[in-house]
Amino acid sequence: MHVRVIAVGKVRERYLAVRAEGDAILALLQPSDLVWLLDGRGELFDSEELARRLERLPHEGIARLTLVIAGTYGASDALLARANVRWSLSPLTFLHEWARALVLEQLYRAAKIARDEPYHH
Repeated sequence: MHVRVIAVGKVRERYLAVRAEGDAILALLQPSDLVWLLDGRGELFDSEELARRLERLPHEGIARLTLVIAGTYGASDALLARANVRWSLSPLTFLHEWARALVLEQLYRAAKIARDEPYHH
């Protein structure tokens, strides 16, 4: 299974950002993509649950998982509607730039868990 991350760059004008960013992201998605959108109101997973969910995907016929990190002002309504899963990293608020690093780190941990390797130290 392939995992790709789509993350928005810097657009500071609120009235442009959400709709334009959403349209740009939607244009990158294929109808067959499974899309997990990072969303502060989404589901919380601990590292073990994330690993279990990722491990199940190939068995469910999923060839590609696309993780989407929207910009500073969040995701457009169309992007929220397209998301198959809304994933929250924490109830805390993070800069979207930090979310990129946290997502990659959690993918690393999930891979370690899937291989029964230590991931805390």
